[in-house]
Amino acid sequence: MLFNSGVFLKFFAAFLLLYWLARGNLKTRNVLIVVASYVFYAWWSPPGDTTEFAPGVLGSIASVFWHCRFLGLLVATSLVDFFVGLGLERLGSASRRKLLLSVSIAVNLSVLGFFKYFNFFADSMAAALTAAGFAIQPSSLGIILPVGISFYTFQSMSYAIDVYRGEIRATRDVLDFLAFVSFFPQLVAGPIERASHLLPQFQRTLTLTRAMLEEGIWLIIWGTFKKVVIADNLAPLVEMVFGDTNVAYDVTNSTGPTVFFGTIAFALQIYCDFSGYSDIARGTARVLGFDIMWNFSIPYAATSLREFWRRWHISLSTWLRDYLYISLGGNRRGPARTYVNLLVTMLLGGLWHGAAWNFVLWGAWHGVGLAIQRSPLADSKIVILGPRLHRIFGWSVTMLFVLYSWLLFRASSLEQILSMTHALADFSAPPWMGNFLLNLIVFASPLVLMEIWQTKRNNLLAPLTLPSWAKGLLQGALMVAILIYWQRDHVPFIYFQF
Repeated sequence: MLFNSGVFLKFFAAFLLLYWLARGNLKTRNVLIVVASYVFYAWWSPPGDTTEFAPGVLGSIASVFWHCRFLGLLVATSLVDFFVGLGLERLGSASRRKLLLSVSIAVNLSVLGFFKYFNFFADSMAAALTAAGFAIQPSSLGIILPVGISFYTFQSMSYAIDVYRGEIRATRDVLDFLAFVSFFPQLVAGPIERASHLLPQFQRTLTLTRAMLEEGIWLIIWGTFKKVVIADNLAPLVEMVFGDTNVAYDVTNSTGPTVFFGTIAFALQIYCDFSGYSDIARGTARVLGFDIMWNFSIPYAATSLREFWRRWHISLSTWLRDYLYISLGGNRRGPARTYVNLLVTMLLGGLWHGAAWNFVLWGAWHGVGLAIQRSPLADSKIVILGPRLHRIFGWSVTMLFVLYSWLLFRASSLEQILSMTHALADFSAPPWMGNFLLNLIVFASPLVLMEIWQTKRNNLLAPLTLPSWAKGLLQGALMVAILIYWQRDHVPFIYFQF
């Protein structure tokens, strides 16, 4: 079920009515949240799924079970981690506790690995053997990637790790835990919440204030605007440059300006698409009285790569830091080991995004960049420029680095990466570049102006500081734009594929 669809609007309206009626009873409220979250998740169907069932009662029952087949994974991994958490608190032996934690990690990573990476590694091995001279006919199991699996497995697994580390107490209420893992506003594309923050909110009655309601409504409107008006209108510009990922790339179409501005269009598209989802998720949760974390904090204002990752996909970057980088040793074992830990962390972070070599290259690119930034080479300050020019220089270098990483991320093949990189040396522009830039500027301008305003105010909720009439005027203008560009085919969010 997509946030940018009429179905979700009807679903959420019905849920709000029931939620309001159940607000005084904690157990009833949580039951309602779990049931609604499971309906929300089961509503999703894999792209191209046209399975039909016979009419009648039996056909209807079969259809329900067919649509709920991936829901079983969500429930199963949740129950595993719930019981692992209980066991970790009861066991006193360090070796047994470690063994029990390994059950949680093995189950979650096995589920994630099978559905997300089996075909990738099988095809890669077949290609390597073929290149070595062996006649291999690659076969595919036709595995479908369940939506949100990368998000909810990480969220559920982090709970077990936190209980093992003694950072939180294990919950004894299975309903609370199921609600924590499946909470529908952030279920399928994050943010990846921590149990220490979100789980206690299911264990107490929440009070909805006017400030929370205003924040939630604003975030829902602004997030929808970023997705429907900006991201979905930048998508055709990106396709003009990168092409359909299902079609062989025509290397004759690339020149320096097309690659450069096409990559900028994608950088803005993926940001508005993903941060738009995160804003709607936070806003929806706020309207229900819940608080979930900010997942983005104006990342394109970063003046260093380390700062970029403190601002971009914050829930994933902090997850990788706390559960992978620090577990590998972090920066406690000398510079060389620190660089290796950074590279391994970002390689796996790249692979988390998708089973393709361009994601591995994207992760490696960021890993190398972070390692260089920690090296003595980065210690030398360009003092002669002065503080202001130094920040401008840092921002320019960081953005160029990040932009090239988006080229790696969006490209559909290694051939396309090489050809587009080579094309950067060609400064000729195609005749349609003028219209391309005009569309880019028109649709990117609202985002840029809002980000500058938020940066100047140092407040992600700067619009809420406006007088009531100005705030209403701004929200009304955004709503009109959303209605104009609302698409009936409901373009999916980019991160649904991860």
